[in-house]
Amino acid sequence: MSSTLVAPHSGAVANPRSRVILASLIGTTIEFYDFYVYATAAVLVFPHLFFPAGNDTAALLASFAIFGAAMVARPLGAIFFGHLGDKRGRKATLVGALLTMGVATFLIGLLPTYDLVGWFAPALLVVMRLAQGFALGGEWSGAALVATENAPPGKRAVFGTFPQLGAPIGFILANGLFLIIAAVMPSEDPSRPSDAFLNWGWRIPFLFSIVMVAIGLWVRLNLVESAAFEKTVKAGKVHKLPLASVFQTHWKELILGTFYMLATYVLFYLMTTFSLSYGRAGVNAGLPGLGYDYTTFVLMMIIGVVFFGIFTMLSGPWADRWGRRRTLIWVTLGIVAFGLIWVPMLAAGPAGVMAWLILGFSLMGMTFGPMGALLPELFPANVRYTGSGIAYNVSSILGAAVAPFIAVALWSLGAGSPFWVGVYLSSMAVLTLISLLLGHETRDVDMEA
Repeated sequence: MSSTLVAPHSGAVANPRSRVILASLIGTTIEFYDFYVYATAAVLVFPHLFFPAGNDTAALLASFAIFGAAMVARPLGAIFFGHLGDKRGRKATLVGALLTMGVATFLIGLLPTYDLVGWFAPALLVVMRLAQGFALGGEWSGAALVATENAPPGKRAVFGTFPQLGAPIGFILANGLFLIIAAVMPSEDPSRPSDAFLNWGWRIPFLFSIVMVAIGLWVRLNLVESAAFEKTVKAGKVHKLPLASVFQTHWKELILGTFYMLATYVLFYLMTTFSLSYGRAGVNAGLPGLGYDYTTFVLMMIIGVVFFGIFTMLSGPWADRWGRRRTLIWVTLGIVAFGLIWVPMLAAGPAGVMAWLILGFSLMGMTFGPMGALLPELFPANVRYTGSGIAYNVSSILGAAVAPFIAVALWSLGAGSPFWVGVYLSSMAVLTLISLLLGHETRDVDMEA
């Protein structure tokens, strides 16, 4: 990879392109690795180990509730780390967010179970999940700013896709590791992991995260501060309270940014978390699904995620050429249509299910990729960390924290049919489409202003 220096204006100390790309990619890879590890454990492990036995559906919903708790903590993390990032700089803030996230994930792998400490076990899980969410609230926006504030002219959307690539890479790493562990510790019951897996195997992916955190810290400690932030400091434009400033002067951008991300979040969590539950549920279960075993369905998902990564990379050049708004309007129309064809696709056998996964994850790449540039471009440099972080993370509550509950309720309403879940996705995409039509193009904004 080229080590060409990226300097937005002459005389600025610059970060090599390779360091910019790696620094923006590594943190979000860890972020999404942590998400997928927790999401997989929330379906496979936590209902068995962290809640009383007797009601599988209640245990699954309780596990999802803790999963959603992180989404509530994320806006708080966005405010805290955004404040630091806009006042003290991007570099130190990103290091703090990454360290907090890594320690919380590692500690989940050490938690005692319900059989050992009773309700203290899920309580500890909630604390660690809240810490994860708090850290994640400052991670994405910082990584996106590292990429976009250091991007060459005309390449902001391309550079903005690198933090977004953390999602497919994190998925493959997390689920690949779970698949290896499941293969080493096979279960005779396809609906339940093996005793060895439940006893200690599930802890390995959480503990392994500390290795990636160490690599991420090493990369980020070698960054230099972005020229956009340095220019803001020299001009005396740093706000005492960035949060107050962004709400006073950029509240419209906050609302638009939140709804820009809504369809992306709903699609993301339906294709990763809901699909795993639906794909593994037995065809004759109380809440019927597709009846695939865990290994088969996750392998199918990984194939779909490859397309997620491909179209994330392709979306950057498209958004730089045609503009963020135009690109996303067409993609969002595709998401609306996709939600309305779930039933015929999923009823078409393995080929239809595979096509559903590929199409859903391809659309995910196309809608997620441009967000790395679009949300930071909505705000000036002195409130950019705070503004983009709040928009991104408030959307996580509207589109992610509630999605598992809504999806399970609609799945039940359809008596096992995913029809209403698809309609839910289409409805949220319509809200995103409206916000895009109300918004404006940001491709040519000055990132140093």
